[in-house]
Amino acid sequence: MNANESIKMQPRFLWFLTLFYVVVILLANWFDVRLIRIFNFVTDAGTIIFPLTFILSDLITEVYGYKNARRAIWCGFLFNGLFILYGQLIIHLPSPHYSNRNRDFDILLAMNIRIIIASTISYFCAEPLNSFLMAKLKIIMRGHYMGIRLVSSTLVAAGVDSFIFGTLAFYHIMSNANLAMFILTMWLIKVVMELLGLPFSVRLAAKLKQLEAMDIYDWHTKYNLFSLNTRYVNQDNAYSS
Repeated sequence: MNANESIKMQPRFLWFLTLFYVVVILLANWFDVRLIRIFNFVTDAGTIIFPLTFILSDLITEVYGYKNARRAIWCGFLFNGLFILYGQLIIHLPSPHYSNRNRDFDILLAMNIRIIIASTISYFCAEPLNSFLMAKLKIIMRGHYMGIRLVSSTLVAAGVDSFIFGTLAFYHIMSNANLAMFILTMWLIKVVMELLGLPFSVRLAAKLKQLEAMDIYDWHTKYNLFSLNTRYVNQDNAYSS
């Protein structure tokens, strides 16, 4: 078989990981508007679930390659856009006179639009960066030290995400001191969640490689975010049973 022949990828679990990734993005955006207190630290409710996006994109990049992670990122963007547009349509439709709760709901969605825009911008900065770092570190470390690669990419990408999101979403809403603590808290939660999920992530990645007979390296990938190409050749798959 020619090493340069395209892989006819028919993965069994990639669709589910992509769907899971998109759902987490939507949930995080919806709950970002709700601030919560954990001990003496304040953060938004979306931060609790958002680290799953890094874990899921790490898994997709590690097993199926950056190109498939990039496609998942675009899927997240598409459905997040539909989420925003539908929400804006709903709050601008006429409300029946006997409804007592529509106004509260409309206020919630109107507040949430700034959160969603901030989240979308930070998303497009942090998520591709996370997958890019995972793909590059895998090549540099020759597929070893998966735990280090998972944590390292999240440390950087979560920092970028937390700073951009916190600044755009809550600047002028809270004091600069509280905002700085808020950003730091978001970053710490994302890193801690990555660390807590690390044993599961490493084992799941290894199991997926075995089940899919796939271990993609992005040796020849052009990391253009605006490309939707998911083509890999046989020599990009380094899986060996």
